[in-house]
Amino acid sequence: MLFFIRRLLTLIIVIAALMTVAISAIYLFLAPDLPDTTTLNDTQLQVPLRIFSAEGSLMAEFGEKRRIPLEHEEIPEQLIQAVLASEDARFFEHHGVDYKGLLRAVYSLATTGVKAQGGSTITMQVARNFFLTREKTYLRKLTEIILSLQIEQSLSKNEILTLYLNKIYLGNRAYGVGAAANVYYGKSIQELNLPQFAMIAGLPKAPSAFNPIANPDRALLRRDYVLRRMWDVGYISQQDYLTAIQAPITASYHSRGIEVYAPYVAEMIRTQLIEQYGEEVYDIGLNVYTTIKAKHQQAANKALQSALLDYDKRHGYRGVLKHVSFDETPNQETFEQAITTFDTIGPLSPGIVSTLDVSMAEVYIKSVGIIELKLASMTWASKQLSTNSRGKTPRKVNDVLSVGDIIYVTKDQDGQWSLAQLPQVEGALIAVSPQDGAITALNGGFEYFQNKFNRATQSRRQPGSGFKPFIYSAALEKGYTAASIINDAPVVLDDASLENEWRPQNYSQKFYGPTRLREGLIHSRNLVSIRLLRDITPDYAIEYAGRFGFDTEQMPHNLSLALGSGSAAPWDMARAYSAIANGGYRIEPYVIQRIEDANGKILMQSQPATVCEACLMASDSQLPEAANDSLEPKPAERIMTPQNNYIMNSMMRDVVRYGTGRKALTLGRNDLAGKTGTTNNQVDAWFNGFHPELVTISWVGFDSPKTLGHYETGGRAALPMWIDFMRVALDDVPEAPLIEPVGMITVKIDPYTGLLASSDSRDAIDETFRTEDVPTHMAMPSNYISNGNVQESPSSVDLF
Repeated sequence: MLFFIRRLLTLIIVIAALMTVAISAIYLFLAPDLPDTTTLNDTQLQVPLRIFSAEGSLMAEFGEKRRIPLEHEEIPEQLIQAVLASEDARFFEHHGVDYKGLLRAVYSLATTGVKAQGGSTITMQVARNFFLTREKTYLRKLTEIILSLQIEQSLSKNEILTLYLNKIYLGNRAYGVGAAANVYYGKSIQELNLPQFAMIAGLPKAPSAFNPIANPDRALLRRDYVLRRMWDVGYISQQDYLTAIQAPITASYHSRGIEVYAPYVAEMIRTQLIEQYGEEVYDIGLNVYTTIKAKHQQAANKALQSALLDYDKRHGYRGVLKHVSFDETPNQETFEQAITTFDTIGPLSPGIVSTLDVSMAEVYIKSVGIIELKLASMTWASKQLSTNSRGKTPRKVNDVLSVGDIIYVTKDQDGQWSLAQLPQVEGALIAVSPQDGAITALNGGFEYFQNKFNRATQSRRQPGSGFKPFIYSAALEKGYTAASIINDAPVVLDDASLENEWRPQNYSQKFYGPTRLREGLIHSRNLVSIRLLRDITPDYAIEYAGRFGFDTEQMPHNLSLALGSGSAAPWDMARAYSAIANGGYRIEPYVIQRIEDANGKILMQSQPATVCEACLMASDSQLPEAANDSLEPKPAERIMTPQNNYIMNSMMRDVVRYGTGRKALTLGRNDLAGKTGTTNNQVDAWFNGFHPELVTISWVGFDSPKTLGHYETGGRAALPMWIDFMRVALDDVPEAPLIEPVGMITVKIDPYTGLLASSDSRDAIDETFRTEDVPTHMAMPSNYISNGNVQESPSSVDLF
């Protein structure tokens, strides 16, 4: 017996020695190709690109993998217990390899001939997920074991567990438990309860098979297994277990909640970052904080869509989307099938007419049900015959609709539904802080996912009369005043740079004779602008406009420039008008405030040229020391004198008070200024307006240029969009008085001649001049106008 025991011990020692030699040989064989497990200390998880508003609200997320990295302290203890109970109950006892689990796997293989899960510990899963493939081979398993032992030497148990819980795939593009909580429950991981923790803990084994959305029955069985294991291990009580298994499945798919809808902005930023970082930008966890204000952006979206829908209604109904005939009495299922190919577009919801009578139609809308559509909501829907003509106003519902018609409807803020259609016309709106160029809102079209062309930045259109303020400002630099007289009279131009003889007219097709510059801008008189430009020359006007950021290559060197025949994007107009709004300084619009990496380190911080308060009232020779180029932030470049800027502000405020922008008075403010813009044949409609703290540009037109129709001027098509936006954006902004700079004087003038008014004049008005420009001549007392022409007058200009 003793001999047998000695032989057995010898055999065991020999086997152990051979195993040691074998393991050493395997390690030496595999070692050269093993990855360095210490790199796990600096692991960069694949995290999507996220874009946020100025307030930190999510605007967009780009990337295949949804992941919300968590620190160990942020992971609920009960979730950790659920994962350990189901995946690796002896995690805190073994050193990376659970030999009991391996023996069970070996025994299963020996008795069944089938390779089981392999007794993998959490540490082994970390080794596989970070360094290896998922192929089931003995060599990979040996490599996995060796790596696990090394990982346990490099990292603490909590660090390994945190890596695992952040890395594992849990279905529906969710990587890590943080993302899984958001995807399946729309909550943070800290907000979940015990049954939900167990559901997530059951996913690593088979994310597809045990998915609570795709396979709820199997997911329920797996969840209950996890709960039972938690009870068995002692993590929860029997009562906790019995209560938890009674809970229903509450999981449903939650896309990452977009809190501020600004897809045109998000795409601008994504494109820029792709150019800067390449395709890896989708995985390196950049967080981009923009200048977009949530309140402004939401108002911009609504204002633009409302303006385009209103324009569309003014031009008649183009008809239903489709008509469906039913062989049998339709039900909800047949309605759903009929409209399944039609998507919701912005505020437009597709629906199908189920019943109707002369005064009302019932319409089925997906996810809403049956709604009522009253005749009053479709009286606009006379048939569109052309851009400028339409049929008779409908007197009953069946003049417009029939049962089985698929249509679009919209819901107003009072909960009332109206007939609608997808506008063919497009628009853009951009709002900028004139002090530093921060874009607070930008919308490049009716609906990004319907048409991704960004009209706010990419569309170059004629600015029309919106360009006139820069002609006027250039004229002020040449010695003109707001009281200078220009003759608004017919003219025929035969300029070699123009293809044909040109007979420009005012929009009203009337002529008003001698006109002060102020009145010319207020009422957007074309002939005044043309005569003014001819005197200062197109070349000078183009050079001057270039100071405001306009592309001078896009401007014609002829008198059509006076009517805005060049080209500019709303972005360009916002930059140019910002200089008028901010006291005369050039700023550059920007939308990225800062970029942070996944750990919160700032990679880029915008440092825009900024208007300094001390500069606002100073002349060029009085700039403060902060204007030194070596200091940050760098003051913006002055491009207008304070006096020129004040006069332009004053005249443009009068455009709102008395002229083409007077609809803006509905906002009940006295500190608004702006200029309408309407191009020839009403192809483009603009309103370029501002408050000292916010410049907003609105544009309406067709992508393929054509007329918007009779009377669709900037004041009708674009100004309502501007008003709706500014009503929200300026809601809590106090009135801003126009402060007169040094070097100015206000005197009484005769409104007909622009000269000093006589002491007995009853028509005298106030006008502000630069000190050196005050008229020195007194107006003639009477009869100074004869046949529409000004008699001899030193301050009058009669160019043609």
